[in-house]
Order: sequence, then C-alpha cells, then structure tokens
Amino acid sequence: MNILDRYHAMEYGPAPEARNEADAWLAARDFGKALFIGGDWKAAAGGKTFETSEPSSGKLLAEVSDANAADIDAAVAAAAKALPKWSAASGYQRAKVLYAIGRAMQRHQRLFAVLETIDNGKPIRESRDIDVPLAIRHFIHHAGWAQALDRDFPGHRGVGVVGQIIPWNFPLLMLAWKIAPALAAGCTVVLKPAEFTPLTAILFAEICERAGVPKGVVNIVQGGPEAGVAIVNHPGVQKIAFTGSSEVGKIIRKATAGSGKKLSLELGGKSAFIVFEDADLDSAVEGLVDGIWFNQGQVCCAGSRLLVQEGIADALIAKVKTRMSRLRVGSPLDKNTDIGPLVDLTQLERVKGLVAEGARQGAVCWQPDAGLPSSGYYHLPTLATGVSPANILAQEEVFGPVLATMTFRNTEEAIELANNTRYGLAASVWSENVNLALHVAPQLKAGVVWVNGTNMFDAACGFGGYRESGFGREGGREGMFEYLTAKLPLGPVIKPATMSAQPVEQADGAAIDRTAKLFIGGKQVRPDGNYSLAIATAKGKLAGEVGLGSRKDIRDAVSAARGAKAWPEATAYNRSQVLYYLAENLSGRAGEFAARLTELTGATPKAAREEVEQSIERLFLYAGLADKFEGRVHQPPARAVTLALHEPVGVVGIVAPDASPLLGLISLIAPALAMGNTVVAVPSERYPLLATDLYQVIEYSDIPSGAINIVTGRSAELAGVLAKHDDVDGLWVFADAETCAKAEAESIGNLKRVWSGNGRGIDWASDQAAGDAFLRRAVEVKNVWVPYGD
Repeated sequence: MNILDRYHAMEYGPAPEARNEADAWLAARDFGKALFIGGDWKAAAGGKTFETSEPSSGKLLAEVSDANAADIDAAVAAAAKALPKWSAASGYQRAKVLYAIGRAMQRHQRLFAVLETIDNGKPIRESRDIDVPLAIRHFIHHAGWAQALDRDFPGHRGVGVVGQIIPWNFPLLMLAWKIAPALAAGCTVVLKPAEFTPLTAILFAEICERAGVPKGVVNIVQGGPEAGVAIVNHPGVQKIAFTGSSEVGKIIRKATAGSGKKLSLELGGKSAFIVFEDADLDSAVEGLVDGIWFNQGQVCCAGSRLLVQEGIADALIAKVKTRMSRLRVGSPLDKNTDIGPLVDLTQLERVKGLVAEGARQGAVCWQPDAGLPSSGYYHLPTLATGVSPANILAQEEVFGPVLATMTFRNTEEAIELANNTRYGLAASVWSENVNLALHVAPQLKAGVVWVNGTNMFDAACGFGGYRESGFGREGGREGMFEYLTAKLPLGPVIKPATMSAQPVEQADGAAIDRTAKLFIGGKQVRPDGNYSLAIATAKGKLAGEVGLGSRKDIRDAVSAARGAKAWPEATAYNRSQVLYYLAENLSGRAGEFAARLTELTGATPKAAREEVEQSIERLFLYAGLADKFEGRVHQPPARAVTLALHEPVGVVGIVAPDASPLLGLISLIAPALAMGNTVVAVPSERYPLLATDLYQVIEYSDIPSGAINIVTGRSAELAGVLAKHDDVDGLWVFADAETCAKAEAESIGNLKRVWSGNGRGIDWASDQAAGDAFLRRAVEVKNVWVPYGD
C-alpha cells in the first residue's frame, strides 16, 4: 500500500472541542435573573422562566427569565433615560466604547463560540471561525462610523430608542448586526434574543459591563412572544429592527402602521444557486455545500434552489451526491462535523413535513446512506430532484438541510426561474465568464448576489432583501442610515379630504366643455367607471372635471408601469436628458401653469409663478443627479470587491399632497423617475387639473409610454388600492394620518416599501425637500460580491 492509498484509507477520529469553560460559566450563573436592564441583572417581573436546551442531546441547559410587558416598560425607560447623554456624547467617545466591546469579545471569543454551538447546535468550526470573528468585526468597524458620523452623515442624528428582535439561527452575529450600528448612531437599545438561544446574549451583556457601556445604553431582555409584542407596540420605541420569518414581519409591519416608527425587516428567503455550463463544477459543489448545508440550512439566505444548465445537470448532480455522502453528521462540538442538529424538535418536525409534502408533489428526495446520532434533532442532508417550479420545496423556505434542484436551458430561463419566488434576499451565480455573471446579477431580484461564491458577509457591505424578504439593509453605509434620521421641513397637519358632493357653480362665459381624462400607458383614457369629479376654482366656480379613478384604473396603470421596460433599462444619462427636456417644455408653458395655480388655489400671481419656477428647478436638479447618485465599491477583508449597485425600486405609487400641488407632485415624481422607477401617481385630490395639464407636457417630452401614469380621484381610496397591489414595489403617501396608516397596514401583501408623511405635510419649497434624502427612497442597494485572484 503506497502513501496515497493509506491517505484515502484513513478514518476520521473524534476531535472534540473542550466545553469545560462553558459548563463552568453555565454553572456559575443565576439565569433566573437574566434580564439586563439599566445595567442591572433582574428577574422577570412576573416570575416566569423558560427552558433552553442543547439541540444535540435535548438536555436542559438553563431556565431563563421570561420577560413580560412590565419588564419591557422598565427596559425602554432605562434606554430613554440613557439616551440624552449617549446621543450627546462625541463620536470619539462612542467609538471608544464600541472598540472596547470588540476587544473584550476577542478576549472571550472561544467561550462565545462554544456557548453558541452548545445552545444553537451549529458546528464549532462555524461558530469559531465565522460567527464570532464577524460579530467582533462589526463592533470594531462601527467604532469608525461613530467617529465619522458628522463627516459622512451631515444633518443626521440617531433615531432614538431602538427595539431589536433577533432569531435563533445566528444569535450572536445578529446581535452584533443590530447593536453595533445603533450604538454608533447614538441610539440606545432594547434587544430581545430568541427563546431557543439566549446564552450568548447574556454573555454579551456581561461584556458590556466590562467594556464600560453606560448603564441603560444596552438592555437585553430574554423572553417570548409577549416580550416581542411589547417591544413592537411600545410608544417609547422610535425604531423596530426585526430579523425573522416573513409571516411575523408582516404582523410587525401592520402593528407599527401609523405609529411613525422607523422599521427595518430582514426576513426569509428562497435563494437561487445558479450554475452555468461553463462553471468550475468542483468549485460550485463546494460552494453549494456552504450555500445550503452551512448551519444545517438554517440560514435565511441559504442557496436552497439549485438551478443548473441542462447540459451539465447529470454531471453536477453526480458530484453533489458524492460530496453529500462524505458530509459528516454528528456532534457539533466535534471539529470534524459538517452538519449538526437542528435547533429544536419543532424545527425538525417542520423540515420532515415539508420534505414529505415535496415528495408527495412529485420531487424525488435522496439522502446519503448514513446513520444519525441516537439523540438530538438531526436531519440528513437531502437532495430533491425532479422539482417543479410550483413544488413546495421550490417555493417555501424549508430552513433545513434540503436542496431543491431544477434545470434551465438558457440565460433568460435561468433568470426567470430565479425570480420565480415571492422572496428576494440573495442569489449565487457560477460561471467562468465574468461577463455572463455580471450580466445576470443585476437582473436577479435579490439584495445580495455572490459571483462564484456564497455566504460572504462583512460589516462594510450591506445585507438585506427585496419583496417578502423585507426592506432595509444591515452593514455598510446603507446600514447606518437605518439608525439615523434627518428632519425634513415639516408643514402643517394634513386634514382628510372633504370635497363636497354638491354641484359646483358653473363658470361664466361660453367655454367649450372639457373633461380631463386619466393618463395611462402614454394615452389619455376615460376612467373605467365613467364617473367624474367637479373641480372648483378658488372662487367656487367650476374649473373643469376630472375622471374619478377606480381600482380597475389603478390596475391598468400598474400594468402599464410594469410593462414600461424602456425607462428602467435606459442609461442614467438618457434619463437625465429626458428629464431636462421635460423641464424645458414645462418652462415653455410656465405662464399657463402659473395662471392655473392662481385660478385653483387663489395664490397670488407672484407666488404661483415662484411655484412653477421651483418645479422647473427641481426637475433640473434631478435631471442632473440622475447619473450622479451612484453606488459604491467596497473592499472587504477578503479577496473580493463588493459592488453596491443602486437599482430602481420598481413600480412606485405616489399619492401627492394638496399643498403646493404642482411642486409637491414634481418633487415626488422627479426623483423616482431619475433613478429609473416607473410611476403611478395620484395627484392632489383638490387640485388635480395641474396634473392633467402636466401630462400634456409629458406627451411631447420623450418620456416612454407607461413611465408616468396619472390617475385622478379620491386620494384615500386610491392609496388603499395601491397599498394592496402586489405589483407595486414602493408607495409614497403624503395625505392625512388615517390614509397614511391604512396604506402602511395594507402594504403587507408583498411587504412593499412605504414612505409616509404620517399625516404631516412638507415645506416643498425648502431645499431640504429635495436631493439625496429623496433619491435614497427611490433605490434599492444590491451588493454584488466579485472574487478575484487564483
């Protein structure tokens, strides 16, 4: 037997990680007083506890304090008390605290890793080499943001007291993703870990004590649903940051509607792992192992849908099966283990049920011939082939070690299959042709795309999704914005529309009767219901009539906007030219629009002319910024660059205010168009004739059909229709408080991004009512990771 034969004949021996330090830590703690509130350790007010167990054995680890609403009240009060001093501290002072946290975690990183593995079940290699180092990286990275805050985010301040709710799959890492940017921004925190995995959060609270975090700045409350609900609904919380399931995310979106709370949601996913025929198959297989079997598949961005080009499908599947047969399932504390247990029996039963249902729906489910440990919540890695796009394994997030496989013939079909999901968190593209990979990546509806790699993360690079994977970003510059606020120049409270149903007095003279139509798909069209609204002048005379838009009209307008591919596919320079042309054409009719403003609103001729001129200037501004508000290139500590690309949100619904009816409308439409979105606009209910006059200018300004659609009518009613429409990707509403709240609550069908004035107007003439703050609302940031080197 030669040396190579001996090498292949070698068996793995056990290589257990010592757990004595972790067991000693567990034995020394009173987990009945595990709530960290105002710098003190407290028992739950109601005296309740919950159990946390070891997934590899089912054995009890600890009985932990179970917070109730009274405990959340105390935690929020402590955070509010600490807020003024913490937010007023210099960036340097906050930076020192963040750095101290990171350094203290480094000194105890092995204890963090072992506790994480014991409590969660993930292999020690993952917690030791990925989770803990990356959590430390977040605190040290954000120390820099704390000190650079005034320079890089002028005019911004911390949002206030932040409520944060994190999941059980990455307990320490999600804590770091949430707390580090919040502290850097000058916010104070109330964080609730998951019930299944409370231990590393408790150790982190001890680190905060040692690192000199001021009392009340960080509050950690262990608990279940009651505690989570109390955080979400607490009036003293100014922002909610949640990572978890899409179903719970929708509940939170509805619960916070109308509250004015800032909200970021990082939710579920069904990420595509696309392998083209020119890919390095061996590398792709290793990437696939990391993409779907990392942390037992309990990863929101897991590459759970393998899309492989037909010509290489058999060869790749054979390699995948060979590799699966060599995966080691066993004790998570063994350094040789690839797959540990799922977190809990309920999760194991859920995964088994989904696999069984997938097989019933026609999938062929294959597992390697391997045994499982006699105790614990283990599930073999599973490969499902023959999966139809509608199969439950292709559509639902399994959150387990299950890979669904489909084939495609060409690039277009690959993109279509990849986007055939209600989620949009991540994707992975494998090809030796970087031109092909970078052609595909921007067309994937996913917030993160990895080229020839997977599960790459860094504190400098944003992470987050589209669609039902949520909104907002964590990490990077865009992640800092989630914890900052800039005061817009607020106007008065907007009152609900009270247009009279009584006949409007006819105007004097013998003018030819004209009813302004809707503007849909580049054409003037009659409203589907054939009803109209009488519009009065400032003197109560009839100025004209407009179509009374309905649900069907909104549906037609959204369809036209969705089909207007020419606008989002145009270059930024081309969009810039068109917006300049629109401004030029509006300028040519400035006198006519000023006269209309005076007629309808009663504004003086001078004031009306100023509003028209400001509207033209605003179009010029966004025309100039169309090709200048660009993404960034990040350089994470890896052999890769991350392209933070600005992409249009998609179809954006806009409900414009009555105040400054021309300037307000253009101030909302222009940034959306500049970034490549298509628009369905509901103009001022009281003064819609300005918008119907405007579409006459649009018609000869080279704007492609469907890029702008205008539906006149009852603002509150049409806002609700836009909110419920699942083909609308974003919604901006400036209306009364009830309409804004309803729009936010009814947006949960596809978790569209909603920007609402919460019942307050804006001083549209102010310089602060234009620029980057509006452009950020008009883009999604997609992070594309591109590795380099041999």
